[in-house]
Amino acid sequence: LRGDNSPWMLELIAGVVEPGESDTEVVRREAMEEAGCELSELLPIATVIPSAGACSEQVRLFCGRVGSASIGGIHGLQEEGEDILVHSVSREDALRLLADDRIPNGHTLIALQWLHIHGESLRERWC
Repeated sequence: LRGDNSPWMLELIAGVVEPGESDTEVVRREAMEEAGCELSELLPIATVIPSAGACSEQVRLFCGRVGSASIGGIHGLQEEGEDILVHSVSREDALRLLADDRIPNGHTLIALQWLHIHGESLRERWC
């Protein structure tokens, strides 16, 4: 987290698209590998070019619906050197982290800003 020396950073689930894999397949695979959760619904958020002058990488962001009651623990693939402590936070707490400048990762910032704008319509759709 910004401002301390912790090796941990709060960020989104992320992954690389393997040959023959769709973006949504990657999202579902990484959600299971990195957080142990199955997504019941998936919505596209945005396609982002992190640094157009430096690389051609495109990042596709999604919002996934999960049953968060049993989410937690440590996940990730040992062969990828992952050691991921999963957090389940309320929308209110996530937006507070955003407002308090506690999210140093650009992709996570964009996704939380999207959640701030679309949170009520998501609640109406999913609850």
